[in-house]
Amino acid sequence: MSDTGARTPETSGVMPPARATVRKADREEVGRSLWYYAWLRLKRNKSAMLGLALVSLIVFSAVFAPFITRYDPIEQLIWTEGPSAQLALPSAKHWFGTDLYGRDVFSRVIYGTRVSLRLAIAATVISIVIGTTLGALAGYYGGFVDDVVSWLISVIFAFPFLLFVITIVAYLPPSDTLVYTAIGVVSWIGVGRIVRGQVMSIKETEFIQAAVASGASDARIIFKHILPNVIAPVIVSATLGMGGIVMLEAGLTYLGFGTQPPTPSWGYMISRGQEYLLAGKWWWSIFPGIAICIAVLGFNLLGDGLRDALDPRLKQ
Repeated sequence: MSDTGARTPETSGVMPPARATVRKADREEVGRSLWYYAWLRLKRNKSAMLGLALVSLIVFSAVFAPFITRYDPIEQLIWTEGPSAQLALPSAKHWFGTDLYGRDVFSRVIYGTRVSLRLAIAATVISIVIGTTLGALAGYYGGFVDDVVSWLISVIFAFPFLLFVITIVAYLPPSDTLVYTAIGVVSWIGVGRIVRGQVMSIKETEFIQAAVASGASDARIIFKHILPNVIAPVIVSATLGMGGIVMLEAGLTYLGFGTQPPTPSWGYMISRGQEYLLAGKWWWSIFPGIAICIAVLGFNLLGDGLRDALDPRLKQ
């Protein structure tokens, strides 16, 4: 006959030492989130760290432009230094030389970083907001909503990207606001397709079904339970897309639809400087071209690294 008065660890509420140790270890493991392991993997990726360094250089140049440069980017130095300041060769005085109007090319390249980065960030935010919203609605509700969003994605995807943006900006007065709005409105389709696929997969999981069974509203399920689980691919897509947006902004400015002079812009500098390449005045267009290459390379390398680092299948 068993002793019914005996108190076991389970009935007494006392945690066995071994189990307490295991649960403490589990809590510490859970505390190390996806972002912790992603950062560890990112640090081991040399190309990703190079991309992070290049992007950091671009951001540093944009933030501290007044402290890096010695000249105002729109100041025509021919009025203070004379005709010798016109299309002057790169030197200790003017590191990247000067342009036709005697403006310091180095200053204009550094301040052009502000223009490109500001437009890229604004366009990316717009594309993320539109793409995440429409992708989440299409993936969660399906049916007619999914058909409409998928049709819209197919229509935009069928046209050449640059041509679509030019169609939007060609008939309106050129401005920075118009440029990043047009780019953001068109470039959301990549984010939308990613979010739609992720939401369609996640909504079938057990914890989402449990939330539905508990009576949670659709808005709470989408914003509280689903979207936090798709943030990683959205970040990767946004990082990879920023390099393309920098190129697109420079291309629009090159064609005369983007940032207007005298505001320093990489695309405008390349457009005007190419006229003097055959005359040996290479620096006016070469240096802003190098700046575009650095920005695009940095965002692409960092985006590739983030894609590998945020892949949960690589967790060790």
